[in-house]
Amino acid sequence: MALPHLIYLHGFLSSPFSQKAQDTAVWMAEQHLADYFHCPQLPMEPLACGELIREEVDKLRGEQLFFIGSSLGGYFAAWAVEEFGGRAVLINPAVRPYEELARHVGPQRNYQTGELYQIDLSYADTLKLYEREISDPSRYWLLAQTGDEILDYRLAVAKFAGSRQNIEEGGDHSFQHFPRWLPAIWEFAQETP
Repeated sequence: MALPHLIYLHGFLSSPFSQKAQDTAVWMAEQHLADYFHCPQLPMEPLACGELIREEVDKLRGEQLFFIGSSLGGYFAAWAVEEFGGRAVLINPAVRPYEELARHVGPQRNYQTGELYQIDLSYADTLKLYEREISDPSRYWLLAQTGDEILDYRLAVAKFAGSRQNIEEGGDHSFQHFPRWLPAIWEFAQETP
């Protein structure tokens, strides 16, 4: 069976240098799967972000796709699965990010790179274009921690009802102790929906 290509989609104001992205890259390399790992730097502007994800998928045309999406990356991962197929693990995902965006309008700094971005209120309307209904819950696995201080995990529980879900008490938005889940995530990636 052909192995899936894992596309990791990082969160808002984050980058491929985030801890979870790095943990995933290291684990994939240790399993001799580095060629199957992709983690693009996602642009802040939503249309540009969607276009970059589309380009990543186009490069892998014909390959089996698997997404890990963290926070805002989880929102885009759900869009990508509905648009292009494949499966996704969603880690403390944003469900209605256009409602949260008002808190971030103005200059914002990337957590890892220090790059400064100007967040525009119009991004909220653009983000709505990427909202999708979930057509097949079996394609998704939700990993959330109730201590997420940024997003309400209950929104994700409702959005992905019928999907595999692991909801841990406590934790935080970074999803503490993420690496322990990577072997099971890779198994899920290889399952046939």
